Amino acid sequence: MLFCHSLLSDWNHGNAHFLRGVCAELRERGHAVQVYEPHDAWSLANLVQEHGRAPLEGFARAYPGLASTRYAMPGLTTAASLGDPQPPTPLDLHQALDGADLVLVHEWNEHELVRRIGEHRRRNPHYKLLFHDTHHRSVTEPQAMAAYDLRHYDGVLAFGRVIQALYEEKGWARQAWTWHEAADTRVFHPLPGEPREGDLVWIGNWGDDERSAELDEFLLQPVHALGLRARVHGVRYPAHAKRALAEAGIDYAGWLPNYEAPRVFARHAVTVHVPRRPYVRALPGIPTIRMFEALACGIPLVSAPWNDAEGLFTPGEDFLVATDGTRMREHLRAVLNDPALAASLAEHGRRTILARHSCAHRVDELLAIHASLRTTATKTSLETQASP
Repeated sequence: MLFCHSLLSDWNHGNAHFLRGVCAELRERGHAVQVYEPHDAWSLANLVQEHGRAPLEGFARAYPGLASTRYAMPGLTTAASLGDPQPPTPLDLHQALDGADLVLVHEWNEHELVRRIGEHRRRNPHYKLLFHDTHHRSVTEPQAMAAYDLRHYDGVLAFGRVIQALYEEKGWARQAWTWHEAADTRVFHPLPGEPREGDLVWIGNWGDDERSAELDEFLLQPVHALGLRARVHGVRYPAHAKRALAEAGIDYAGWLPNYEAPRVFARHAVTVHVPRRPYVRALPGIPTIRMFEALACGIPLVSAPWNDAEGLFTPGEDFLVATDGTRMREHLRAVLNDPALAASLAEHGRRTILARHSCAHRVDELLAIHASLRTTATKTSLETQASP
C-alpha cells in the first residue's frame, strides 16, 4: 500500500518518478500494489489545468497496470472535480488497509492523514508501516517535519544518510533507514538511432529560486559562451527566468512527461546536473533523481559541485564535475568534441546505475527491511510468550 501526493502526475512532482518505478517493480515480482492519492492533489490539478486529461492517458500507456485510487477524506481534501466524470472515492482507512502487509506513507501527505494512519496501525498491528521522506524539509523546515506523528510507525525510509541521522538524533521516529531514489530502468534506457536535435538539454523545474544563481553559472552562461544549441524542460519558470533563457539562446520547451525524457536525452549530446542549494549546503550525498535517470539513459553528464558523501558514484568516470562556471564550459567543450570521452562517460554511468541504482535494487532493500521488521516482531512475540 502506498499513500502519496500523486502517482498519476509528475508536474513539479519529482517523487512520482521513483514511486512509479518501485510500484512497477513490485507488481512485476507478483506483489499486489494499491496506491492512494488525494483527489485534489495540486500536481494533478495543475497538470490538468495546463494540458487537459491527455497526459493521464499517456501515463497509462507508459505504465500499464499502474493506477491510483483518488480519495476524498473529510477535513483533508476539497475534492476538486478536475473535470472527472466520477466523484472521488471516500477514504475508509479500515477498509483500505484490510489485508495489507506493508504500508508506505510519503512525506507529501497532510499531517492529519499521517496521524490517522498511525492510529490505525496502533489498533491493527497486522501490517508494517513506514514513513518515506524524500525532501530537504527535515533541515529547512524542521518544525513542520517534527509535527508529523510517527509514534506508531515502524520507522522511516530516508533518501540520504544525513536525513536518516536527523530522525534518529531528534527522536522523530523509532528507527530509520537510508533508502535512496533510483532509476526505473524499464523506462530509462538508451534509445539509439534518434535524430540529433541539439547539443545540450536540461530537464528540471525552476525550484523557487533555490538554484537560480547556480543555473546562471552552470547552465546559462556556459551555453551562451559556447554558442550551444540547448533546450530546457520544466515548469514554474517565472517571466524573468524565461527571459534569461532566451538571452542565453536556450529554447524553453515547458513541461515534459517524465517518461518522455529518454527520447529527449537521446536527441542531445550532453546534459548537466544542477542541484538545489539546500542539498549542496546541508544534505551532502543526495543527488536529484534526474541524475540517476540521465545516467541510466546513457547520456554524458557534467555536474555542478555536490558532495557524493555516500559514494554512490565515481566522479570523473560516471560523470564530470565542474567546480565553477569556467570548468563547466571546459568540460562541456571536451565532451562535445571528444567522442571517446563522451562514450566512456555514457557507458560508465549507465553501468553504475545497472549495478547499484535501479528501482529493482531499491525494492530488494525495501523487502529486506520488511523482512527484518517481521523477524523482529516474531522474536518479540515469542519472548513475550516465554516470559513467566
